[in-house]
Amino acid sequence: VQLQESGPGLVKPSQTLSLTCTVSNGSITTPYYTWSWIRQAPGKGLEWMGVIGGRGTTYYSPSLKSRTSISRDTSKNQFSLQLNSVTPEDTAVYYCVLGTGTWSRGTQVIVSS
Repeated sequence: VQLQESGPGLVKPSQTLSLTCTVSNGSITTPYYTWSWIRQAPGKGLEWMGVIGGRGTTYYSPSLKSRTSISRDTSKNQFSLQLNSVTPEDTAVYYCVLGTGTWSRGTQVIVSS
């Protein structure tokens, strides 16, 4: 399975960050598979943001739940992240992850005016 994220690398404060992860050689509807978004801000550790399961169930980090939405497009074998009302503290490298072992390369998102 390969994962490739896409989306803008620069977002203005108060706007919505939107990223899409395209999955190859695997199906996002496979039962018991989990598809997560994880980020790493400069100088900080990894932060789990949320997950969507193979059946479409979602769970979010309590600290981000009010601003985060994860959805999927099964016709395109993609899942997406939306993070609302971003601030410079949301500047990070964002990863999409299958389970715990398969990671995308990561995409840097900078929040700045």
